[in-house]
Amino acid sequence: MSVREETESWERDNLSEYASLSSGTLGRDVYEEPCQVRTEFQKDRDRIIHSLYFRLLKHKTQVYLSTTGEEFRTRLTHTLEVSTVARYISRALGLNTDLAEAAALGHDLGHTPFGHMGEDTLKQITPFAFSHSNQSLRVVEKLENGGRGLNLTREVRDAISGHAKGKKSIFEVMNENSASGGESGTIEGEVVQFADWIAYINHDVDDAFNMGLIGAGDLPGETGPVLGYNFQQRLVSMTGDVIEASRGREHILMSEEVMNATEELRSFLYSRVYELPQIAAREKTARTIVAVLYEYYCENYSRVLEQMPFLKDEDPARGACDFIASLTDPGAQELYRIITGNEP
Repeated sequence: MSVREETESWERDNLSEYASLSSGTLGRDVYEEPCQVRTEFQKDRDRIIHSLYFRLLKHKTQVYLSTTGEEFRTRLTHTLEVSTVARYISRALGLNTDLAEAAALGHDLGHTPFGHMGEDTLKQITPFAFSHSNQSLRVVEKLENGGRGLNLTREVRDAISGHAKGKKSIFEVMNENSASGGESGTIEGEVVQFADWIAYINHDVDDAFNMGLIGAGDLPGETGPVLGYNFQQRLVSMTGDVIEASRGREHILMSEEVMNATEELRSFLYSRVYELPQIAAREKTARTIVAVLYEYYCENYSRVLEQMPFLKDEDPARGACDFIASLTDPGAQELYRIITGNEP
C-alpha cells in the first residue's frame, strides 16, 4: 500500500461523515495518474503554493495601501491567516484539512492590486461582472502555468469560486448555505468562508489599531464582553464558537450571540474604518491607476499579448482585465508612470 493509499484509508476511518474524502474526489478536467505520496487535495495545495500568482500576493494590498508593506497585512499574509483558521476548524470537526487549506490558499489568487478598491473599479468599468473570486477561479483554470492552468480538483475549484460574499452579512450567508446545500459544494468550502471572515475582521481591526487609526474605545461596546478585548481573544472566540456550533452538523454555523457580535464588528469596519480619510485619500489614486491602465491596455492590446500570448483569442476587455488583475501594487504604479509620465 502506498503512502497516499494509507492516507486515504485513514480518512475513510477517521473523518466526519460530512467530510470530503480524497479518494472520492470528483476529479480533474484532465486525468492524471495518482501520486504515490500525496492525495489529490494535497497535490492541489502544493500547486497553489508554488504558483506564480500565489507569490504575487506578497505585494498586493489587503486594505491599507503601501508600496512597502511595513507592519500591516498584505494579501499574502491575509491568505496565510485564512488558511490557518480553516485548518484549525477543519481539524477540530474531523473534516478534510488538505481540501480546506488548498481552497484557503487559493481563494484570493485573482485579487487585483489595491485590494477591494481595485476590484470595485474593474467591476464598474468592465463589460462583465468582475469579482475576485471568479477571477481566482480563472487563474487556476486558465491563466496560471503559461495559460494551461493548474488542473485542480473540482472540490478545490468550487470552494475557491464560492468563498466571496461581498458585504452580505454572516447571517445571510449561513441561511444561503443551509438552503442551497452550500454554494461551494463541500463543507470544507463553507469553512473557508468563515475563516475568511474571522481572519479579515480581526486583522483589519488589529492593523487599524497598529496604525493609530482607531483606539480601543472606538470599537462597538457590546462586542468586548462576547468576543474579547484584544486580537488573540477575538480570534479564539470566533474560531472556537464556529467549532462548537458546527459539531456533528452538515453545515458550518456560528452561535447567534457570537454571530451578532462578529457582524457588529464587521459593520464597524465598513462604516467607520474603511471610510476614514486616511484610507479614502489613497483610494482615489488607486481607482485612477486601475481605470487608466484598463483603458490603455484595451486600446493597446498587443502590449497585453507580449506578456500573456495565450490570451490572443480573448476579447481585449477580458484580456486587459486579466493582465491588470495580475499586477502587484508597485507594478501597477510603475506602469501608470510609464504610460502617463505622471507620479501616481
